[in-house]
Amino acid sequence: MQINVAQLLKGSIGATPDYQVDGTVDVVGGGSDATVRGGVRLMRTQRGILVKGELRAEVELTCSRCLSLYHCPVRLSFEEEYIPIMDIVSGAPLAPPGEPGSFIVDEHNVIDLSEAIRQYTLLAVPMKPLCREDCAGLCPRCGHNLNQGPCGCPQEVNDARWSELSKLRNK
Repeated sequence: MQINVAQLLKGSIGATPDYQVDGTVDVVGGGSDATVRGGVRLMRTQRGILVKGELRAEVELTCSRCLSLYHCPVRLSFEEEYIPIMDIVSGAPLAPPGEPGSFIVDEHNVIDLSEAIRQYTLLAVPMKPLCREDCAGLCPRCGHNLNQGPCGCPQEVNDARWSELSKLRNK
């Protein structure tokens, strides 16, 4: 997801072209790609290029209860500034941005949105992903996925030491 911004860097401050994004980003590593679609608006600033995006992504996650893979839709809204490392007119190198982790416009006047999208997608993914709200999970004895029906394990036998608490639960 690269965009050449040479003409925008030559343009006046405040210029705002819009671009459509449609592609995949490796979110977690190891081939876990997220499909990303949406629009971004680039704005020429005094320092560089401000990118504002409204995107939709679909990430393949593992349910934390039943361990099944499922596709989770997430919405991304981000705003990041990309700082050039080369002067557009002279081609001379510029001082690197002072902030660690800053996004840059590379020496070919191209911005790569992949890393920003990857970071914002990671932030948007639920901490405890569930394939559905009422996921039944796994049987603690045999490991059967209870979303596919009951397993053959015997019902839980109550411990007599907890009988007084069981009466409270049944009220």
